Amino acid sequence: MSAEKKLSYEAARDELAEVVEALESGSETLEESLKLWERGEELAKICQEWLDGARKKLDAVKPAK
Repeated sequence: MSAEKKLSYEAARDELAEVVEALESGSETLEESLKLWERGEELAKICQEWLDGARKKLDAVKPAK
């Protein structure tokens, strides 16, 4: 498991919010903005993987209709 996978959902979400705030401020250079965007994409993927895993666990215990 990579170091990125060890980030909790909450840690990834909080860092993603910081990235979005930095991008929205518009004070970064183009190069810095691109790096932030790439980091944001990574963090969004981590969050989605956590959510997908939670959904699978819920679906596994949900009674069949």
